[in-house]
Amino acid sequence: MIAGIEKYKSIDFYARQVVEGFITGLHRSPFHGFSVEFSEHRPYNAGESTHDIDWKLYGRTDKFYVKRFEEETNLRCQIMIDHSGSMRFPIENQGDLDHPNKLTFSIYAAAILVEILSRQRDAYGLTLFGEQIDMQTDTHSNFAHKQHIMQLLDAELRNKSFDSNKPHTTTIAESLHLTAERLHKRSLVVIFTDAFVGKEEQDRLMDALRHLKHCKHEVILFHTYETPHEIDFSYTNKPTEFIDLESGERLKVMPNEINGNYREEMLQQIETLRNNAIQYHIDYEPVNIEKGFESIMRPFLTKRAKHA
Repeated sequence: MIAGIEKYKSIDFYARQVVEGFITGLHRSPFHGFSVEFSEHRPYNAGESTHDIDWKLYGRTDKFYVKRFEEETNLRCQIMIDHSGSMRFPIENQGDLDHPNKLTFSIYAAAILVEILSRQRDAYGLTLFGEQIDMQTDTHSNFAHKQHIMQLLDAELRNKSFDSNKPHTTTIAESLHLTAERLHKRSLVVIFTDAFVGKEEQDRLMDALRHLKHCKHEVILFHTYETPHEIDFSYTNKPTEFIDLESGERLKVMPNEINGNYREEMLQQIETLRNNAIQYHIDYEPVNIEKGFESIMRPFLTKRAKHA
């Protein structure tokens, strides 16, 4: 059993416990709102409420008709998790909830969202992507579907077959474009990714996010990163070999010779991503994984509840 998991028995159990603690006391749920669509007219029956009478139609026909509506699910949500190589950094922390790597954080955070959506009877689906979309479920709101999603998340958490010597690249832009085309109804799209891509790919990423917004989807981007090593490049100054978890490429360097330029470049990329997200009305959520779930998820859920 992976370190940390035994403490919480299962992802499902942990998600329930977290939601109980986070949601209790909030005046609103983080995600809510009925989607009600007009269906047809029917004759008004004496004694009924006059609230739904179509008075404009009465003016034209001199007869009473009532508007009928169809209630749709409160919300449709597609949760997308980048499970490419770089999301497994630090590799040794895979499955450790007390000191999660980026993928572990994303999986548990996704489970929390599934628990919330399930309680609200909302529909949700799961997408795992790396070099391509590796798995994508439909959106449903029933108990069997919830169990299926939790099992998929648990299997991904426990997958220890990762080989750092093999390429595990990500094509996030293509996956987002394809998802935008597959979602035929307005949805909330929640994306967990480190956006660990070059400048050219970052432009394509923004194009894909704009595609989702153009299709009228609401987008939340959880941008995951590990600050000490991925941002600050804080390593002992001795000859060190680095392995690219995406390509498998190896490089030996003296950390102090490059950490200044490296840090400046990384901070600039983060700022660019944040500014672009704000410009296109995308909810940008920075995730410094060392801070843990409490300091990241509680403010996020509270903020969503206030603006719901």
